Amino acid sequence: MDGEEGNGGFETRRRRRRRGRGRRRGLDLLPNLFTTGNLFFGWYTIVQATLGDPWHAALGIVLAMVFDILDGRVARLARATSKFGGEYDSLSDIVSFGVAPAMLAFAAGDLRELGRAGWVLAFLYTVCAALRLARFNVAPSRYKGRFEGLPSPAAAAMVASSTWFAQFLQERFGAVWFPASGIALGIAALGILMVSRIPYRSFKQIDLRHSFGTLVVLAVVLPLLAIEPSLTLFLVVLAYVLSGPYEAIWRWRTGARLEEVEMPAVEVRTGEAI
Repeated sequence: MDGEEGNGGFETRRRRRRRGRGRRRGLDLLPNLFTTGNLFFGWYTIVQATLGDPWHAALGIVLAMVFDILDGRVARLARATSKFGGEYDSLSDIVSFGVAPAMLAFAAGDLRELGRAGWVLAFLYTVCAALRLARFNVAPSRYKGRFEGLPSPAAAAMVASSTWFAQFLQERFGAVWFPASGIALGIAALGILMVSRIPYRSFKQIDLRHSFGTLVVLAVVLPLLAIEPSLTLFLVVLAYVLSGPYEAIWRWRTGARLEEVEMPAVEVRTGEAI
């Protein structure tokens, strides 16, 4: 009798361990599902841009950003961070924030008018986004609370918000002409900002409970987003894109310095120096 009860207890514990491992595998898989959502909307953007629907293509970039934010948050909450997840996230980001925005700019900006120069400048954006992501993976920023170079999601948001802003102007003022050369130079400039060493503010560490200034900004921006989302989003993203060079010039003129973080020793490999 005792032996039977002992065997029964052992089987119960084994079933519990199996259920626990099953739940653990489910939690480990969850962040990758959000990363897949990011990748899907990057692909969605490419398809919509090819079909000539810039509005939905820009929406795909915004939704990819949402899933990109969520996969990291979910991974940390579920304690399911892994090297595989990090690599998968980077590969998805190259599609969503490197290839997709370049395709959107090429199609919506009619860069084919420029011939070879059009697709070369669009590709410059893509390769800069890939280099930016690779550098971020192997060499985090030297400065506390800052990204080094324009983050690729912010650059993609600039392309998406510019698309909506152009449609906003056309709806309000009729036919508005945007030169293809200006669009090509603009997207090339975004690419250069991504691979630059210009520090950009990171908002990951902001605590809304103790940041009164951030709450004030949100209180102003959110109603404006509800009233004129296309115009407000464009201005907010543009302000962030310009904030890096502006603050760099201000620090150069005033002699102010950013707080540097200690960088761990890393193995230098061919192709990692950017």
